[in-house]
Amino acid sequence: MSTRDEEANRLSARMSRYARVGANVGGVAARIAGTRIFGMEDRDRGNAAALMQALGGLKGPIMKVAQLMATVPDALPPEYAEELSKLQSEAPPMGPAFVKRRMMAELGPDWQGRFGSFDLRSAAAASLGQVHRATTKAGEPLACKLQYPDMQSAVEADLRQLDLLFAVHRRMDPAIDTREIAKEIGARVREELDYRREARHARLYANMLRDEKLVRVPAVHEDLSTARLLTLGWLDGEKLLNFREHSQEERNRIATAMFRAWWLPFSQYGVIHGDPHLGNYTVFTEDGSPQGINLLDYGCIRIFPTSFVGGVVDLYKGLLADDQERVVHAYETWGFRNLKKDLIEILNIWARFIYGPILDDRVRTIADGVSPGEYGRREAFAVHKALKEKGPVTVPQEFVFMDRAAIGLGGVFLHLTAKLNFYRLFNEAIDNFSLETVGRRQADALTSVGLVPPAAMPVSAARGRRAGSPPR
Repeated sequence: MSTRDEEANRLSARMSRYARVGANVGGVAARIAGTRIFGMEDRDRGNAAALMQALGGLKGPIMKVAQLMATVPDALPPEYAEELSKLQSEAPPMGPAFVKRRMMAELGPDWQGRFGSFDLRSAAAASLGQVHRATTKAGEPLACKLQYPDMQSAVEADLRQLDLLFAVHRRMDPAIDTREIAKEIGARVREELDYRREARHARLYANMLRDEKLVRVPAVHEDLSTARLLTLGWLDGEKLLNFREHSQEERNRIATAMFRAWWLPFSQYGVIHGDPHLGNYTVFTEDGSPQGINLLDYGCIRIFPTSFVGGVVDLYKGLLADDQERVVHAYETWGFRNLKKDLIEILNIWARFIYGPILDDRVRTIADGVSPGEYGRREAFAVHKALKEKGPVTVPQEFVFMDRAAIGLGGVFLHLTAKLNFYRLFNEAIDNFSLETVGRRQADALTSVGLVPPAAMPVSAARGRRAGSPPR
């Protein structure tokens, strides 16, 4: 029997994808460049709309990458981020004949006999695959995520095309060097293609959150999963936005669950869920009252070196105590380089915004009077404007999804109009924090599910005071 992977990254498939995507993206890139060369910057909004329209007609990973770019602060100018955020809609589902062929390719000709039932109509469709409801032979409900064909080739082709847009952006607006941003987005999208890795991520989260009653993680069905088919237990729940009119207490309970689902894995294991899309969560209820959240998708998971986690704690404690040395050390730990006083002050604009709620020991919203879609944009614009004069600055690769996920989480709190003491929630999460404990805990958890701990950050980047030590 041949072991050749018919859907590996193939030149013929890449060339076909280049032809489809290149005409759309390349034409918009030329238009953007022409606008700047001839001094017509006021037409940026029209160019942004043209890019959104060009990408909107394409299925596959380029939609995923565009969505990611729209939610990474400073990856794109505000006009482009606003337009590309409209691409969050689901892709059209594939039909029953397609599904039968795909399932046969993954589980063999007798695939239907391995389920009690399998709905050939998709329950949800996205940029890289679609989800189907099914049951085990014993009647247990399942969620089967099935990847579209030739995604590996499409990803490589699409990432090349997006590099073109990033290059144009760098030449026309050099305040932010986007090369590390592009590298990080590429790495995470490639990981999302590997459903075996996603299964390990799901098992990792089940381990990390096993004692957390507010968060449910689906079980992995290994016997019904492959590299392109992931079968999880189905978790019943309702869309998060359905609860915007519920009582303050109930909305706060959902928001607390979201906070703990994000901060506990990061502060204790150095792991974050990097995709804040609302479709990745549902709310489980009892007698109509929300009790917590179901965490549904594990494709976009970021595992950090423990020193990066230490930088997050150092920056927090530095800002809390107005300890400038500790603040600078945190930036250096993350990989920011050539930090002069004026650049530090610019970075602090963003840091004080992100950390503001957890520095404030009172019950409050995450940001008063701000819409979910606008959360963080004003501050990102202020930083970007200042960097045009003082930059450029390179955003370290590890920083990208941390930043993005924090903004996404804030947007969820705004959707819910949650009022919490974020200071106390955060300090509960980092209680008795130490790098040694996080490192040991992370290594044990990753090894138990077959994942490899990340390489340590360079010694030169992590020199000096260790996280958790008292300020001088």
